[in-house]
Amino acid sequence: MNNRAREIFRDPRRARPASAVASGLALPTRHLNFCRVCYKCLTCQKLNHLGKFVSNQSMNTKILLSVVTSSLIATAVYAFDPPPVGSAAPDFSLSDAKGGTHSLSQYKGKYVVLEWFNPECPFVKKHYGSGNMQKLQDQYTGKGVVWLTIDSNAPGTEGNITPEQAQKIAESWKTRQTALLLDPEGKAGRAYGAKNTPDMVIINPEGKIAYEGAIDSKASPNPADIPSSTNYVKVALDESLAGKPVTTPQTKPYGCSVKYK
Repeated sequence: MNNRAREIFRDPRRARPASAVASGLALPTRHLNFCRVCYKCLTCQKLNHLGKFVSNQSMNTKILLSVVTSSLIATAVYAFDPPPVGSAAPDFSLSDAKGGTHSLSQYKGKYVVLEWFNPECPFVKKHYGSGNMQKLQDQYTGKGVVWLTIDSNAPGTEGNITPEQAQKIAESWKTRQTALLLDPEGKAGRAYGAKNTPDMVIINPEGKIAYEGAIDSKASPNPADIPSSTNYVKVALDESLAGKPVTTPQTKPYGCSVKYK
């Protein structure tokens, strides 16, 4: 933009023609509607230029609204973070595959593991197909730990399952958790900021979060990576049960995204 254009933009009255200046006349106010693109008086321009300007402005408005709307949608879906380690674990009440109800508060005084689940996710299949998850479930429920597997995927999305499907999966996969809970509204998932499957949380007997994050150190769907990885959940449970502080209380979870409604 040259200096003359800048002057016009700041003060449209500077656009008066030389003859008007010489005679001391000023253009009527109605002629001072200047285009922010070419800095010409829109009132004096041909209609096609004005139409083009309005069209461009309208398009820019639509683009801006689209970006803002997308941002708000993303914020609505993802604007939640997991509660800090050491804070009180949010209570919830969910139905299991058999119609029973489980709430976190009913297990106060025990260690509780929360495991977010999607039977179609390759990262979940990595741990169930290899028997790794069932082994962990069996090992720690045998030590009095409550293991709650939670499906927070919304109806109509990948991973959402009916109670009947949940029972079949539990039987065919030979799972060993305390209960497979269904959270189609995503209330428990959002309360814990669960974004991935599997996403793991350990809650101590005082009802506080002792660990949150990935199940292990290798973010791949390959079962061959399990033996060489560090199982954060196993380490945290072993340390907790031994009365020791958890050395790695939080990690970055990996896996498929939880599909909230």
